[in-house]
Amino acid sequence: MQDMIPGTEEQLLKGSTKGYIGFDPTASSLGVGNMVQVMTLLHFQRCGHKPIALIGGATGMVGDPSGKSLERNLLAEDELRYNQECQKKQLQKFLDFNCGENSAELVNNYDWFKDYSFLEFIRDAGKHITVNYMLAKDSVKNRLENGMSFTEFSYQLIQGFDFYHLWKNQGVMLQMGGSDQWGNIVTGTELIRRKASGEAFALTTPLIRKADGTKFGKSESGNVWLDPTRTSPYKFYQFWLNASDADVSNYIRIFTLLERAEIEAIEQEHQKDLGKRLLQKKLAEDITTRVHSKEEMEAAIKASEILFGKSTDADLKALDEPTLSDIFEGVPQNDISRSEIEAGISVTELLVKSGFVASNGEARRALQENSISVNKSKVDSNYIVGYSDILKGNMVLLQRGKKNYFLLKINQ
Repeated sequence: MQDMIPGTEEQLLKGSTKGYIGFDPTASSLGVGNMVQVMTLLHFQRCGHKPIALIGGATGMVGDPSGKSLERNLLAEDELRYNQECQKKQLQKFLDFNCGENSAELVNNYDWFKDYSFLEFIRDAGKHITVNYMLAKDSVKNRLENGMSFTEFSYQLIQGFDFYHLWKNQGVMLQMGGSDQWGNIVTGTELIRRKASGEAFALTTPLIRKADGTKFGKSESGNVWLDPTRTSPYKFYQFWLNASDADVSNYIRIFTLLERAEIEAIEQEHQKDLGKRLLQKKLAEDITTRVHSKEEMEAAIKASEILFGKSTDADLKALDEPTLSDIFEGVPQNDISRSEIEAGISVTELLVKSGFVASNGEARRALQENSISVNKSKVDSNYIVGYSDILKGNMVLLQRGKKNYFLLKINQ
């Protein structure tokens, strides 16, 4: 926990409390950066409280300036609606929406803003929060030098009104979020106090950063998404598997539901042989299963083993095209026509023609050393590469030794 309004803990100890967290619908998928707040709602529900996930259909049309150096592009309503539905399906994987009085709920602030006129809003909300109060917020102060639009300036008041609306109409007593949302959240508690002489509470969690200070939630290729069409289960699994030893103990506590004793036992085993990466494997297996499925997690493990020589020809042929492309991203590659492969071509000729080896002599030496494989199967100089060697992704995988790969892509 980062910050908390006095009295919040006492409120939670009284009994079941309704609390909410807002999610930005400007993308069609949540990312792993959102997982901290998803897990906050999950733990909140497990402790006997009622979680509410607010999809910001209205606030997504405005844009939150918190942590931003530039104003972002605003999305059209139909695109926002589509994004909301996608995120809703992802949230339903984590929260229980059918467990009685503490069932999770999804709300959309567009539903109470869509028919609310600007004049009504500034009369009902704007007159209770001073400009000085809004200017004092870090999210505003940090942007004043470069300028910010009135649209973004109004964001904290709109989010504050969300809290007031949920407090008044649904009995929501608590708003939670990342530490960068503190200013927006307490604008809500202040509006409730000034407009209705009411009491509400707030707490925030620290923003997650890697031990080296870089931002959590991104890989070398960009954001890591929960949607398998945007980040494959293989890449998702790899993101967690590649967590540093300095970060993984923190991550496994935040992003899994493992008991403390179990985590500490794994940590002890992990320290005995860091090369086995036991903590990373347990973290990656747990979260990949919950975000995708056990089957996808097991497939990701098999795909990971391909690079380390533990897989078979059958394992390779079972993989789909996106996974094959992800595994061998960055591996040297070249193109060859389908007609040449289907007609059959000697492996010696193919090694040279592809550019994998420099000459016929080098190809013959490699084959004599028994170091050449086609699709993970060892071959000799008599082998003819043909139609049956084409993988699902219209590829043929050549390999020399344990770690030297080359990918042939088949053109029509």
